Amino acid sequence: MHIYGFDHIVLCVRNVDSTLDFYRHVLGMAAHEERPGKWSLHFGSNKISVQDANDLPSLAKKTVPGSGNFCVLTDLPMADVVAQLQSQNIEIVEGPAEKAGAVGKLMSVYFRDPDGNLVEVSNRKR
Repeated sequence: MHIYGFDHIVLCVRNVDSTLDFYRHVLGMAAHEERPGKWSLHFGSNKISVQDANDLPSLAKKTVPGSGNFCVLTDLPMADVVAQLQSQNIEIVEGPAEKAGAVGKLMSVYFRDPDGNLVEVSNRKR
């Protein structure tokens, strides 16, 4: 088996509308309704599927809101990322700090979404 990348991740959420609003306004992601009531967030060639905690499919019954932890990359300078988060009253829980990424060092800042999922926004260090 040769794994070469991600297709998507899934976040279990308490309130789909507030989650979509958060990711659209804070991170500039685009929301798409894939089918009636089934939403996803898109950025670049990546997708986050949004799963309503009140309507979980049987295979995801043990999934709980707030258990996600993921990293997205930006070319926006980290000072601008911090300023943008602060302007939206988003509490930074750590960073900016140097971290180890998939292909090298990152400069990262961490915050939580409305369900408590840990979101890391990073710049790749050159």
